[in-house]
Amino acid sequence: MKITGVRTHVLGTPWRNLTIVEVATDEGLTGLGEVRMLNHTDALHGYLAEAVPRHVVGTDPFDVESLVHRMMRFDYARPGEIAMSALAVLEIACWDIQGKALGLPVYKLLGGAVRDRVKAYANGWYQVERTPEEFHAAARRVVDRGYLGLKVDPFGAGLFELDAEETARSLSLVEAVRDAIGPDVELFIEMHGRFSAATAIRMAGLLAPFRPAWLEEPVPPENLKALETVAAHTDIPIATGERLHTRYDYRELFESQAVDILQTDITHSGGLLEAKKLAGTAETHYLLMAPHNVGGAISTAANLHLAATMVNFKTQEYFNDFADPFVTECVPGLPEVVDGYFALPDKPGLGVELNHELLAQHPRVQVHFNLFESGWERRQAQRA
Repeated sequence: MKITGVRTHVLGTPWRNLTIVEVATDEGLTGLGEVRMLNHTDALHGYLAEAVPRHVVGTDPFDVESLVHRMMRFDYARPGEIAMSALAVLEIACWDIQGKALGLPVYKLLGGAVRDRVKAYANGWYQVERTPEEFHAAARRVVDRGYLGLKVDPFGAGLFELDAEETARSLSLVEAVRDAIGPDVELFIEMHGRFSAATAIRMAGLLAPFRPAWLEEPVPPENLKALETVAAHTDIPIATGERLHTRYDYRELFESQAVDILQTDITHSGGLLEAKKLAGTAETHYLLMAPHNVGGAISTAANLHLAATMVNFKTQEYFNDFADPFVTECVPGLPEVVDGYFALPDKPGLGVELNHELLAQHPRVQVHFNLFESGWERRQAQRA
């Protein structure tokens, strides 16, 4: 079997553009991949235009290791977010083709399942006014839907510091959420790399009474010494990793022992096999995996197949129960979250298909999504 071509599409929403690729073969099978590029969609498409004829067309979709090696090494430049995202969508599509060719779900090709369902937590649910009353009501809707965990960034447009007024407001939102969900639902605190180490440590102390299940990216990802400082001053587990793009980027993070949960984004770090390798290394360091996922049905399906195979898996991020319904309608086949869990996909490949007609009704939206702009949590990005 040989790859004959790659088609790209963009599914647009008010705050995210999802790039979808279809990889075609000479045997008539096609595979799907997907990535949400945060404000870098054109860069991704430009790179794909060069990489596909150079590294992909004419190759065997079963030769995933070779694809990864070619795209990471043979261009010589050090691969980052753009190159690893391009590799990821192509690599995931190759696994989809393999599963369809063999009549097996992808997780069977990744070592088989160690669980029969995948725990999920909700994100994107707090598209409301930043008031305790609104956050309380929105959080209540999440648990009423059966979720056993949810994530929130309560810090507004905070950057490095947080003044007394914003600190009090942020804490009031977390208090309202904890009250709404009760003591047993996991509460994950997202910090989006906002803070200096000193501010992150101070916030960790103030948040401790609400028993966060983790603090996510408390400081920007470039400085691991700062992350070590935060980790040394709090008992709350530290989660990070969504903005690391190759397995080599993780080496110092593993060595630092400053993290408890790895949040690899398979769509920005080379795809399923690279994530599987990271999960194995994480297991040797006694770390849990909770992959970052802000994508639609295709990337979520890929994450479910990966989660099925990871002994050290914790929970899976999911946006689409609290987003535009057409995002999942454009790609039918994904299991729904029921009582806090996804069932494993059971169809060949990823188990999802593309509805081209519906996709055409939701073209790319020209937006700039800025997480450091007031009101970002409403996820109605500014038009570019």
